[in-house]
Amino acid sequence: MPLLDVDELSVVFNRRGERPFTAVDRISFTVEPGQTVGLVGESGCGKSVTSLAIMGLLPRRGNAVTGRVSFDGVDLLRLSPSEMREWRGRDIGMIFQDPLSSLNPVVPIGIQVAEVLQRHEGMDKREAMRAAGDLLTAVGIPDPQRRLREYPHQISGGMRQRALIAIALACRPRLLIADEPTTALDVTIQAQILTLLKQLVNDTGAALVMITHDLGVVAGLCDEVNVLYAGKVVERAERHRLFADPRHPYTHGLLGSVPRLDASRGEPLPAIRGSVSDNIPWSEGCAFAPRCSRVVDSCLDGPPPLEPDGYRSLRCQNPVPQEVRA
Repeated sequence: MPLLDVDELSVVFNRRGERPFTAVDRISFTVEPGQTVGLVGESGCGKSVTSLAIMGLLPRRGNAVTGRVSFDGVDLLRLSPSEMREWRGRDIGMIFQDPLSSLNPVVPIGIQVAEVLQRHEGMDKREAMRAAGDLLTAVGIPDPQRRLREYPHQISGGMRQRALIAIALACRPRLLIADEPTTALDVTIQAQILTLLKQLVNDTGAALVMITHDLGVVAGLCDEVNVLYAGKVVERAERHRLFADPRHPYTHGLLGSVPRLDASRGEPLPAIRGSVSDNIPWSEGCAFAPRCSRVVDSCLDGPPPLEPDGYRSLRCQNPVPQEVRA
């Protein structure tokens, strides 16, 4: 049985006087123990909302969350807020996107790490602070005893991100969700954070859900990749097969827009036309159709299903052929 089984998860936001907006549209995926699964796509495709729905962190009003999120056989969507707090932080950890806004600016780093241990492990304050220092050392923060006393604004962006990782890993969760953990970091620090995540997953055996728009992150970390567009999975495949053989035009466009070292000098970088807001409802056809260079009449004949296609799953009426991918 998978550690995490997301089945037909949907999130609809409702605002008074406006039409309901479907941010996540019946997404399904699984995560095995020790596996790293990627959720990839442009900003606005529903990646972060999916993670917040899994963690039970969406507002209680103004939205409707349906489907099933089974963690170790327990449906997280059916738990009360107090019951979910027992799972969150202890069994499921999350690394948020912006460490500066995710950390409390008026509380020292040490207290923020230690409070997780006090809450879920039953440690007293002194014992928790000692363990917090060990956690900062484990995530590569130098001079941890000094950092325990400092506030988020007093440390660098890379250290703030490492502090968030320390908080997420404090109780050795079985599932870790990382929401764009390297977005605001320079390339060198990004590489360090990704190496750290890979090492920690290998050491603890935890499963990891990596949410990112950076295909370089996917290439170096993920075992399986789910490509999202307008709230739906449009392609799912093992990492090496996806990069070697992208079939959905959206996946093909994402990979084509990555700079290549073997490209000729002055060669323009391919781009996907339009923006993520240029779509149609899935009920009317493929949401990517207005931006797709391979659109055909059948793309507008209703919602395309996610169907097995060899070693992948694909939601497309006119996939990219082999000769174009070569």
